[in-house]
Amino acid sequence: MASSSTKFTSEGFDLDAAVSSECNGNADDGDVIYEIGGGATMDDPATAKEEEHEHEHEEEPAVQSPMDIAEEWKQKGNVEFKKQNYDGAYDLYTKSIEVCPCPVNIEDVVRQRDEFDEQERDKARQRMEEDTNKQRNRRRESSNNSIDTGNDKKEDNDSSSRNTTTATSDDDDNDNNNNAKKRPEPLPTFVLPTYMYGDKLAIFLNNRAAASIQLERYEEAIQDADVALLLNPKYAKGYVRRSSAYEKTERTEEALHDIKRALQYDPHNATIRKNVQRLQKIEEERMEKLKTETMGKLKDLGNSLLGNFGLSLDNFNAVQDPNTGSYSISFDQNKK
Repeated sequence: MASSSTKFTSEGFDLDAAVSSECNGNADDGDVIYEIGGGATMDDPATAKEEEHEHEHEEEPAVQSPMDIAEEWKQKGNVEFKKQNYDGAYDLYTKSIEVCPCPVNIEDVVRQRDEFDEQERDKARQRMEEDTNKQRNRRRESSNNSIDTGNDKKEDNDSSSRNTTTATSDDDDNDNNNNAKKRPEPLPTFVLPTYMYGDKLAIFLNNRAAASIQLERYEEAIQDADVALLLNPKYAKGYVRRSSAYEKTERTEEALHDIKRALQYDPHNATIRKNVQRLQKIEEERMEKLKTETMGKLKDLGNSLLGNFGLSLDNFNAVQDPNTGSYSISFDQNKK
């Protein structure tokens, strides 16, 4: 905030001149300031008192808080954004982010989140390996216990059979329980603590993300929206903004996920609802295209293998049962 100050000059006045109240031997007649060159100026006591009285009623200029200044930068950025001056808006939003008194460093947050996600992925891989090794060991032990050596007594064999049956049953139960738990669980997500002015900083970041999208800086927009949503996970506009950036980079699956989250937190927003329907259609078309391309590649691979036997996939007819959804396959050797 710029502060006003009085500028003094030596033109016409000697800043070190003596001040006297002895004009004509009467102290009440006024103060005399002797000027350079021998001249003198006399102040009227009445005027001086009036000025002093006026200054008593003057209010000190209000001191702006950092949050007030950040809001001003944001408002100026909004003005430039509406003018389609996106470079100017980006710079002004950046100033609002820098001035905002929320103690969050954008680069540090992104780094911490990435490190957290990598650690959780490593833990998930390690758990899968441990589970796989445990299942292998259980099967190996079950197989060893079920081997009949023929060298033990019948009672021992019967007892061993009972123990083996019990162990196998227990192992089967464990395997069933483990299989029930095999459903992939979502990885833990990185969470920021609640900060004072965190919601405000989220708005500033989201506004800068909007400018970045207009400037085609899509990865920057995604990063700003990421941090905005870490600061305020229920920020509908943050999901809208990131969805837009994802769509620009043809990541329609992520874009659809975000726009659905936005609708979750702003269910009455008609524009968001329309975007959900639009992106849903785009994603369905993308998946259908991907399926067609995949089937085409698989067919080419199958034909290349069957070609060694003088056959092709055209020799096989697959007919789906409308009641069960299963397929029956028939072979026609004469089909080329």
